[in-house]
Amino acid sequence: RDHSPPAEPPAPDTEENGQTESAKRQRFDEDMNSESEDSDNGVLQHPQSSGGKSHNMHRSSAGKTVGGGKRYSAPPSRNSPVDGENTSDEESGESMSEEEPAVPRAGRGKGGGKMFASKMLARKALSTSRHNSDSDGSSGDESPDDGDKPMAPANAEPYLSAPTTTQSIQSHSNAQSDHVMEGTTPTQTSWQPETPNTATSRPPDSDKPDYVLKYSLVGHRKGVSSVKFSPDGNWLASASADKTVKLWNAYNGKYDKTLEGHGGGLSDVTWSSDSRYLATGSDDKTVRIWDRDSGRTLKILRGHTNYVFCVCYNPKSTLLASGSFDETVRIWDVQTGKCIRTLPAHSDPVVALNFNRDGSMIVTCSYDGLIRIWDITTGQCLKTIVNDNNPAVSFVKFSPNSKYILAATQDNTLRLWNYHTGKCLKMYKGHLNENYCCFGAFSVTGGKWIVSGSEDHCIYLWNLQNKEIVQKLQGHTDVVLCVDCHPLKNIIASGSLNKDKSVKIWKYDC
Repeated sequence: RDHSPPAEPPAPDTEENGQTESAKRQRFDEDMNSESEDSDNGVLQHPQSSGGKSHNMHRSSAGKTVGGGKRYSAPPSRNSPVDGENTSDEESGESMSEEEPAVPRAGRGKGGGKMFASKMLARKALSTSRHNSDSDGSSGDESPDDGDKPMAPANAEPYLSAPTTTQSIQSHSNAQSDHVMEGTTPTQTSWQPETPNTATSRPPDSDKPDYVLKYSLVGHRKGVSSVKFSPDGNWLASASADKTVKLWNAYNGKYDKTLEGHGGGLSDVTWSSDSRYLATGSDDKTVRIWDRDSGRTLKILRGHTNYVFCVCYNPKSTLLASGSFDETVRIWDVQTGKCIRTLPAHSDPVVALNFNRDGSMIVTCSYDGLIRIWDITTGQCLKTIVNDNNPAVSFVKFSPNSKYILAATQDNTLRLWNYHTGKCLKMYKGHLNENYCCFGAFSVTGGKWIVSGSEDHCIYLWNLQNKEIVQKLQGHTDVVLCVDCHPLKNIIASGSLNKDKSVKIWKYDC
């Protein structure tokens, strides 16, 4: 296919909604939290070089792929708690090295949890697709070092600032859907206003949110693998195993358009900072850059040798990072479409990555149980965080102020890490996550909540500080794989697997 080159995405504004970066940083430091430690004996370690190992990457019937996209397959978990495992709250383990002198080769994955037959068998099982039918149609005591910034008071809180828009809201026409659910009669409607779920609603409580289901967005023909709000708050993108991305109005749920072109199911979608471009990662081993307005493919980035699982723009949208089942992370120049650096990141599939707010570092995670932070300029691995129990890490993301890392592991736990010290500060439990790579998110537009999908078909919200479950959203009929929080309003989007196939929009006080 011939694809016209894109215009270079403009760099984001230095001031967002009148709030400068210096003002935001001052706000972060004024509201820092005492970092109470939880039960993890997380330690910071030197990544150890190894020759790595090649995976027999294939789609087995056990993996049960759907349309090629692999974010859905449920490989056998190697992370079931070992009998007698300590789950009581204890002081975190100590921090060790914080710097790495050179780029490590593929990392090691410690054993941990019950294995199926053998470690190698479990590793191979993890490399199968994440879909559910065949592709043929079947804590630290101190605050992070901020240079000349004073230490936070002992009773301060970890602060998570709300993202702000970099672009003015643009009007657009709300096109009606021309697509339908598989096996149904074509209609002109792809979204449905929902009656508030009585199981979800509760009397007003100033300390707890009260999200209710507003819209169910119907149109994907297979499970939904990723949902992302645009930075300006106007759009919601949903990626699916049906090889497409659909764009919706983020406020009223109206369908806009479908982006088509990939040869395999999609596992992730991400927005540029100006909300004009999107990038997607697919089982066809490519990354595509799309123009939002026209829906055309602008560039196809080739280089990965296995499924592309996760993608993320840097804050200026000049670079694009992609993680793959080939165990590498590639950094791409958006303007030229060329790979400028390849990181031999992990010894198992790379399942999530995220840039910090100034774009100088990227965090990655893998089924090998490791979380790694990389210097974008040099390609060096700066830090490696591993939990003593070594559960597979299925999601990782910097906090909005980039001082902490939220990581999801397949032992039914989310952890908030201080990556400067390598200490686990908070643990969030109560949901179910043992087989899938479920997304997590920070909600900071109202209160400060941690949000996650769950394998019990629900969405969970925790109080950031006291780790209490403040709300459980019910409405999906299959595993809730992906969630995202609106950058400006109290809105949550969620997407679910094959028995559901819908995207849902939940609102609170807006």
